[in-house]
Amino acid sequence: MNFELTKEQQMIRDMVRAFAEKEVKPKADHVDRTAEFPLDTFVQMGQLGLLGIPFPEKYGGSGGDTLSYAIAVEEIGKACGSTGLSYAAAVSLGASPIFYFGTEQQKQTYLVPLAKGETLASFGLTEPNAGSDAGGTRTKAVLDGDEYVINGEKCWITNAGYAKTVTVTAVTGKDSRGKNIISALIVPTNSNGFKITSPYEKMGVRGSNTSELILEDVRVPKENVLGDPTGGFKQFLYTLDGGRISIGALAVGIAQAAYEKALSYAKERTQFGQSIAKFQAIQFKLADMAMEIELARNMVYKAAWLKDNGKPFTKEAAFAKLFASEAGFRACNQAIQIHGGYGYMREYEVERYLRDMKLMEIGEGTSEIQRLIIARQIGC
Repeated sequence: MNFELTKEQQMIRDMVRAFAEKEVKPKADHVDRTAEFPLDTFVQMGQLGLLGIPFPEKYGGSGGDTLSYAIAVEEIGKACGSTGLSYAAAVSLGASPIFYFGTEQQKQTYLVPLAKGETLASFGLTEPNAGSDAGGTRTKAVLDGDEYVINGEKCWITNAGYAKTVTVTAVTGKDSRGKNIISALIVPTNSNGFKITSPYEKMGVRGSNTSELILEDVRVPKENVLGDPTGGFKQFLYTLDGGRISIGALAVGIAQAAYEKALSYAKERTQFGQSIAKFQAIQFKLADMAMEIELARNMVYKAAWLKDNGKPFTKEAAFAKLFASEAGFRACNQAIQIHGGYGYMREYEVERYLRDMKLMEIGEGTSEIQRLIIARQIGC
């Protein structure tokens, strides 16, 4: 399998890297300290076509592929974990379900403005009692004439405070075996009875908007059901598979930033008459960081390649997300260790990388859930 980038992919990487270095990175500390969502940055990203990279031009996208998108996530995440997370969620969770499962009318109405970067969307899956156990969804949607009436709550929903629509999962009935039928419904955020708040004080990725959703007798037309009304469960499983590629890419980006900081510092910092990069203890840390980041990147690229080529990628997406997040956390932790006392100080940035990275081991399926997915994929 050859991961030599095409000219188009190289152009996207170089363009996003230059944009991230100039526009995203200088704001990263402010975004982290204030927990302000970088809305202006997303306007610029929309104008550059970054929010539509993996979608066809006929839907307002750039006509790129998953690998190009993963590269873009890595570069944005390297500059700012908060911005990277909201970017990944906007594409993988906000727009992608509509592209993969929506009707043609839904794509024209909702996907086109998302791909053009004119607005954002969110994916409302997690609930207070349904995190890893997403099948335990309690939100309900009852058909009343030509409308669904939705009641329930969602938590930890990325970008919802700035979205015009949220695709919400809800129980809509029972199948022949008595199990819940879960459907996905596109809900405009200005709907009556739909309350969105952002009450969370987070450890990391603080500038990525995270919201709580309360739905009280929210009515949406029945044509707002996303694709097959009985397919919500399979839809969000596929959506999360794709999202794990982007979380893996984001982890690689943050880890790369931490590694580069540590390498630069090790060359500049002198102890006992020489730079600490000359000491084997430091060299081995940096060698392990470089190796694991490169392995993680290749795993992300492989999962993206499989998805782009219509091949099964569930196991490989779990591999990529699991390894990249855990290797990334090790890299960020070692970056702090290499910096010593300075690494514990905010001005040196590496402590922010560790705080941001921790979410990569939790969001879109914890490390434990990834191992469960892998075990099932290998026949356990």
